[in-house]
Amino acid sequence: MKLGKLNLDGKKLFVIAGPCVLENADTPCLIAESMRKACADAGLPYIFKASFDKANRTSGKSFRGPGIEEGLKQLAKIKQQFDVPVLTDVHDAAQCGPVAEVCDVLQIPAFLCRQTDLLEAAAEAALKHNRVVNIKKGQFLAPWDMQKVVDKMTESGAKGRVMLTERGASFGYNNLVSDMRSIPIMQKTGCPVIMDATHSVQLPGGMGDKSGGQREYAPVMARAAVAAGCDGLFAETHPDPEKALSDGPNMIYLKDMPALLKQLDALFKLVRG
Repeated sequence: MKLGKLNLDGKKLFVIAGPCVLENADTPCLIAESMRKACADAGLPYIFKASFDKANRTSGKSFRGPGIEEGLKQLAKIKQQFDVPVLTDVHDAAQCGPVAEVCDVLQIPAFLCRQTDLLEAAAEAALKHNRVVNIKKGQFLAPWDMQKVVDKMTESGAKGRVMLTERGASFGYNNLVSDMRSIPIMQKTGCPVIMDATHSVQLPGGMGDKSGGQREYAPVMARAAVAAGCDGLFAETHPDPEKALSDGPNMIYLKDMPALLKQLDALFKLVRG
């Protein structure tokens, strides 16, 4: 599957990374520049990610982002300035067309992964603009249930344009658990499978008015997933996660990403032989 300059053929671990949300004009650019260099140094394909709207925040008072119009302007600037593909979330069918005009990857949030109208709109936009759709597995789904999601995309004409992302399953209240069997199970759909190492260590709603997280385990999840054979890594990162406006507790420090990527690259090469 071709994605712009990327060839997702299993020969290299590809990396999707960036801040949770476009929180200002400068921080996303800093992260994009740093991650582009870190991935280039490790020889890994890189896709920048950031959301223009976090529509599912725990509290209605939490920061959501700049909105679609300003957000797409920022993403277009990052794409051009740093010469990287960009990814962002879509939350309803009407957003898919405008997002696909700018972004290389449209992402379906986990909570929305079975919304047929949204999937069909994303598939239509991906076909029209030669884009890819990344679908996060719902926290409420078994990995084999994603076959039906892929079937919807195939029936909408988007075969070969779909990636799937594991991000943990609900395990009691305010907790997630990741089953590494989900990686080879979802790979049976024929789609590349990505591990979301940072949302997998999220504690949904765990801090009352916002989600908590255990960022110290995100590298553990990343290493385990690469050892289990994942095709790509998804990680949210920030120069100062404690001050991030969304998902700070589960984000990896930006300064720690270069060493982690080199470690994951070595492990990927060992696993893939």
